[in-house]
Amino acid sequence: MLTKRIISCLDVKDGRVVKGTNFLNLRDAGDPVAIAKIYDQEQADEIVFLDITASHERRSIMLDVVRQTAEQVFMPLTVGGGINCLEDIRELLNAGADKVSINTAAVNDPDLIRRAAQRFGSQCIVVAVDARKNGHGWQVFTHGGRTPTDKDAIPWVREAEQLGAGEILLTSMDYDGTKNGYDLALTKAVCGLVNIPVIASGGAGTLNDFYDVFHQAGADAALAASVFHYRELTIAQVKNFLRERKVAIRP
Repeated sequence: MLTKRIISCLDVKDGRVVKGTNFLNLRDAGDPVAIAKIYDQEQADEIVFLDITASHERRSIMLDVVRQTAEQVFMPLTVGGGINCLEDIRELLNAGADKVSINTAAVNDPDLIRRAAQRFGSQCIVVAVDARKNGHGWQVFTHGGRTPTDKDAIPWVREAEQLGAGEILLTSMDYDGTKNGYDLALTKAVCGLVNIPVIASGGAGTLNDFYDVFHQAGADAALAASVFHYRELTIAQVKNFLRERKVAIRP
């Protein structure tokens, strides 16, 4: 049985970790390198580092911060934001990232997923999907949640898998930062469609929320930010809670 993963997320803006609600009202949460070190010591299974305004500001990601973070942590590091081409991916992997997360560039040029998977391997290509409920489906947004697209999340994740994505990072914009639980309907729909791992993101607030997204929606990993940043929950608390409920979790 594959073990479930608990992932901490660092949304970074202007070199600082920030967190908001529904992608808005951002507030400072600290220095990314220092926070990453804490999560490494607490044995998070992975860390996701997202430069959330890089695509919107049409600039590349901050490689120096990525490099400093990679030097300080020993768990897998996924990095996203401002990735536009194969050279950007190469630079991030050389800076110490284990995986890269692409959203805006993948939507604008889906074939980038195929080219990246062929060049670097599917195992390090994560397609991030930011989605908001829209009628009977979920509309995909790009540029850090600022730009609506004509894509629906369900056919889009299938296409991403077929193109070679190794993993889906699925964020519910409706639930992001609300601490009302993960979007189980969206997560279950995506998990039931693809055969690659799905990381659920957006809405973690209680220990039960982590259990529900695994048990009810079938997620392979659960990502959280503010509940960890502001010490409302710890990685150890979450893992112990899940173990007690017979969820296969990493040490």
